[in-house]
Amino acid sequence: MKKGKPLILVVNDDGIDSQGINFLKKIMCQIGDVYVVAPDTNRSAYSHSMTLNNSISIKKMNKNVNDFACSGTPVDCVKLALNKILPRTPDLCVSGINHGSNQSINGLYSGTLHAAMEANIQGVPAISFSHLSYETIINFTPFSSFIYDVSKKVLGDSNEGVTFNINFPDVPFKDIKGVKVCLTGQGVWKEKFELVKKEKFEKHFLIGGEFKSNNNLINTDNWALTNNFISIVPVNLYPHLSINLDKLKYLENVF
Repeated sequence: MKKGKPLILVVNDDGIDSQGINFLKKIMCQIGDVYVVAPDTNRSAYSHSMTLNNSISIKKMNKNVNDFACSGTPVDCVKLALNKILPRTPDLCVSGINHGSNQSINGLYSGTLHAAMEANIQGVPAISFSHLSYETIINFTPFSSFIYDVSKKVLGDSNEGVTFNINFPDVPFKDIKGVKVCLTGQGVWKEKFELVKKEKFEKHFLIGGEFKSNNNLINTDNWALTNNFISIVPVNLYPHLSINLDKLKYLENVF
């Protein structure tokens, strides 16, 4: 980390106007100098996709703040931020706060998590924050101290190739029992396909569905969240660098 204030990149996939990213920005401003680079509209479930063979626009939202809206994907946002917008490589990237679960296999689809992973690929410590509620307005305030403290911890530690995927359970804050550093749980989406338009040679569908998880495996995010713990899953970018969960248990003391 450079001398002086740390430089922090804030991204998401719900879009630059979402409640979650604006809440996260306020907390990061207590830690360092903040740049926000986020999609101009909702880009949920874009995973690690990039925009190729088409131009991408970047718009500064206000001349007095470093907030930028991007026409591309969450990963595009990180790539442009690190190469064209920020004055130097950031000391930390935080992504979210996502409105909706990124536990279990949801992380495979998540633009929020993969934006953080892209920053980590570029050598930047990174955290993805998600709340299990899909509501447009969520009371994030009780999580402020935890987000601040865990961000400071990750900022000051060296965990090469590890992106921290953090999920908050959708229960009253008083019912949260603590934090669990754990593994990715098993789950699957039971899709529903709604036929919304039918033409002579073409059909139009809306894809929806319900997430089904195995909550019985104790050392997983599914179990932790079902039992009212905040889950922290260290996502390993490089399998040859094994992760020792016990060495990350200190993060459980942040709550």
